[in-house]
Amino acid sequence: MILEGVEVEDTFAEAFGMRATRLLVTADTARWARIAGETATGFATSVIGCGAEAGIERDLAPEETPDGRPGVALLIFAINRDGLAKAVRDRVGQCVLTCPGTACYGGLEGGEPLPVGGVLRYFGDGHESAKRIDGRRYWRIPVMDGEFLCEDTVGQQKAVGGGNFLILGRARAAVLAAAERAVAAMKAVSGVIMPFPGGVVRSGSKIGSKYKGLMASSNLAYCPTVKGTVESALSPEVAAVLEIVIDGLTDEAVGQAMAAGIRAACAGGAGAILRISAGNYGGKLGAFQYHLRKLLA
Repeated sequence: MILEGVEVEDTFAEAFGMRATRLLVTADTARWARIAGETATGFATSVIGCGAEAGIERDLAPEETPDGRPGVALLIFAINRDGLAKAVRDRVGQCVLTCPGTACYGGLEGGEPLPVGGVLRYFGDGHESAKRIDGRRYWRIPVMDGEFLCEDTVGQQKAVGGGNFLILGRARAAVLAAAERAVAAMKAVSGVIMPFPGGVVRSGSKIGSKYKGLMASSNLAYCPTVKGTVESALSPEVAAVLEIVIDGLTDEAVGQAMAAGIRAACAGGAGAILRISAGNYGGKLGAFQYHLRKLLA
């Protein structure tokens, strides 16, 4: 398949089942809501090294939030419910509770609830108080600028982590520009995040290593500088490869985001972008497969 002059390889991305939640974080201004969101989703690129994967799904207008203030929607993913509960507790406690003027609400219904305000309330040292509004319970925790309002529990659900595609090109600048176009297009899709820096990862990995104790190591088959010393997947003209990883609340959302991203990466990339590929494990590990050409059909 040729898309906008770029070859789309006949391959698939392999993704995995995860658990996820959506948090709505509000503040007095959009700037402070964004600061809280960026801090709460930091160091969350991969469950392998970070314990969770997280990102800002989108900004929220005042009319979209429970308290009528500007906010952000955050998505947080983990391997299982316990890991997700810990990530939510720690990230809200250390990054949202601490941020001036913020409040935190659940953005998903269903699933076994995750405790948030119900565990953070102890910070109030006996002066916290509960309030029930429209059947939902909130905690008011005294802090130095007033109080931190946080919902008692938040919902969580099954999700998908690790959708991906690779952009191969003649020069790093062109590949990065294509990746930036892709991320911008994918951000318009609801229910997904791209957890790596700016949505892009250069250090694609494979399972295992020659060094004892390492779970993962550099995906050498896609590293241009070692083409002559390993079994390379790169043709001679490829000088750079970047990967985009997608986590989503649903299988459909991940597929939709991948299609939007690939189309945007290829647009205007003829000559500079050579090929679109994807990472997989032969279909042996992940429960979800995203065949690139089918996504674009």
